[in-house]
Amino acid sequence: MQTYSYPESQALFQRASRVMPCGIYGHFSPAPLIPPEHYPFFTAKAKGARFFDIDGNEFIDYMCGYGPMVTGYNNPEVDAAALDQLKRGNCTTSAAPVMVELAEYLVDLIPAADWAFFAKNGGDITNYATMIARDATGRSKIVMFKGGYHGVAAWMQAPGHHGVMDQDHENILRVDWNDFAGLEAVVDRHGDDVAGLIATPYHVPTFADSEMPAEGFWNNVESLCRKHGIVLIIDDIRHGFRLDMGGSCEYFGFKPDLICFCKALANGYPISALVGSAALKDVTARVFYTGSYWFSAVPMAAALANLKRMKAMDAPRIMLETGDKLLTAMVDIAKTYGFDLKVTGAPSMPYLRITNDPSLMLHQQWCAECTRRGAYFTSHHNWFVSTAHTDDDIRRTLDIVDDAFKAVKKIFGDRF
Repeated sequence: MQTYSYPESQALFQRASRVMPCGIYGHFSPAPLIPPEHYPFFTAKAKGARFFDIDGNEFIDYMCGYGPMVTGYNNPEVDAAALDQLKRGNCTTSAAPVMVELAEYLVDLIPAADWAFFAKNGGDITNYATMIARDATGRSKIVMFKGGYHGVAAWMQAPGHHGVMDQDHENILRVDWNDFAGLEAVVDRHGDDVAGLIATPYHVPTFADSEMPAEGFWNNVESLCRKHGIVLIIDDIRHGFRLDMGGSCEYFGFKPDLICFCKALANGYPISALVGSAALKDVTARVFYTGSYWFSAVPMAAALANLKRMKAMDAPRIMLETGDKLLTAMVDIAKTYGFDLKVTGAPSMPYLRITNDPSLMLHQQWCAECTRRGAYFTSHHNWFVSTAHTDDDIRRTLDIVDDAFKAVKKIFGDRF
């Protein structure tokens, strides 16, 4: 099977390195792509579930832009709605009517939502949610789970990260995921000063297996928060609309006070949303929070069209079924080469790891071998499945997976 090379991508990265920190910064940085010579760094165009790099190589994309692509790159319905709004106006001196339409749609769509507020990034909304919790309760501390990711503000990042000070974490209480007894103990010690608890619907730490909530975990957490007047915040930035159109809390059967949405909301157009209970509507109204582009109408129109399309097709079901089909076959292929491919998390956004090698070197090489054959996999982050992934995409991916396992078998032999 043909493997790709990336001379144009490498050359452009060298140019980028001269004028931008890291060349490419943040989560698109080449740093976690190992070995980096097997990965493209720049996209030329994209359509459906595939993208082309600037060297002309084609990839079936299982990162989906790290989550925003959910109904296919350049989805014609979503793009048409965005273009129609653009012709009428985008960033104007007052809000566009589509903002109200989108808020109404979210309130109708999501059982836990009585109102909606819009921003741009996931971190905008997770940060705002904690401000609302603090104002609503008059308390200062926020509980979060160790290894959980909620954005890049200083209080969200792990202690020891560059630019993060000890003072940034003075009001953050961290507990182990699924350790309800540990959570109870923290609340018993600090309950009178705990404003909110923020968590993803299930745990997605970096470089580690995803973990589903234990039986009864969320019901216990909800009851604990109600008992102590703690605002329960669900960070559905990554999971949202990939498990249930009503929010991931519907999938797991509990009711939070605030839900944060972003990635899959508008199929790549920049918008995030916070929805919440009626009890917090007036509090939210008095907690000032805004941004220069938060009233952009184009992303709102895109989000409305995208959500309607997803609801009509029952997108979560499609992604879960497509992911299950792909992953079941991949695990079977791995076994034929003597590898244990472990899958955790929901099939619509799984985390994979070859367990034969605890150093992850084998897994990193396998992901890279798949990528340079045309199935874009990363080794350090969960993947994403979209409604645009077709049966042909799955078949082609499985051929690539098989050939990549042959390649790593040759490289590593029987060492693992």
